[in-house]
Amino acid sequence: MAAMSGPGNGENARRARVTIREIADLAGVSIATVSRVVNGRDDVSEETREAVQRIVRERGYSANRSARGLSAGRTGFVGVTVPMVNPPYFSSILSGAAEALDELDMRIVLCPTLHQHDREVSLLERLMHGTTDGALLILPEETNDELEVLLHHGYRFVVVDPLKRLEHRIPGVSSANTAGADQAMRHLLDLGHRRIGAITGPSGWFATEERRRGYHAALAAHGIMPLPEFEVEGDFQISGGVTSGGQLLDLPERPTAIFAFNDNLAIGAMQAARARGLRVPEDVSIVGFDDTELAEVVTPGLTTVRQPLAEMGRMAVSLLGRALENHRFEPVHVELATRLVVRSSTQRLDP
Repeated sequence: MAAMSGPGNGENARRARVTIREIADLAGVSIATVSRVVNGRDDVSEETREAVQRIVRERGYSANRSARGLSAGRTGFVGVTVPMVNPPYFSSILSGAAEALDELDMRIVLCPTLHQHDREVSLLERLMHGTTDGALLILPEETNDELEVLLHHGYRFVVVDPLKRLEHRIPGVSSANTAGADQAMRHLLDLGHRRIGAITGPSGWFATEERRRGYHAALAAHGIMPLPEFEVEGDFQISGGVTSGGQLLDLPERPTAIFAFNDNLAIGAMQAARARGLRVPEDVSIVGFDDTELAEVVTPGLTTVRQPLAEMGRMAVSLLGRALENHRFEPVHVELATRLVVRSSTQRLDP
């Protein structure tokens, strides 16, 4: 039997499609404010609450996630694949993503991948077959070809902090790695350092190569030829910073400063310096990259480049939300600005 149709059914369908973003626009408030009102939170002024509730009643918006999801053919869940949850780097991205998803009244399906390609592929297969509406892929192990297969099947996702350079059809969010490395290097150069070593990340990683580009460009701008022995590879772990930092500090003519490509490597280099009786920053200045919470608690406080990690998570949710609402794919690559944070691990080189 054919379904009955008429003005009433059409009106109900129209009302069911109203989104929290539309309610926010009509009320002139943020999505977060609408979410607080419909969830009964008390941290909203009475005037704002009444305005939002009036529009909710007029437009027929339902705070029931299951009802809205069914009416729009969506689940209200977003998958998030992440190598590990505990490290401050990943947890900061996750916190921003979780907050932004909550404002959209959506929830996370969290999938730690442990940096294992096959595990990640298996998890994504489960996520895309009706379990979730889309996904955020943090530092994914998949190749561009594998990611494009997901697009071919109509699955919406956004890559956060890509492991490899993304093809133009794949949406992604990262920080301005090259500009951040340039900030770190210019800080050391302005302090008078010319023998500046680098502890890189794994060769071929997108972040590594972009930061290496900034390292080389800053040296070139000051007429300094890079020395092969001043550039050693690390693994983005503190233990790798200890090993690689020691390699630099054991050179016959050691560097007076070290630019480490993340905070873990920088902290490892600080440990390597102390093990050799060297003082930071009196004997060697050290700069990191990320500005995780560890940068503030180490002694001396670590000068580092701040990545907007939580904002990366929020931006990825914003891009994904637009794709899910518009039902069309517009690949966007977003680079968020970095900022140098000067603490106590660097100082001017004595003449």
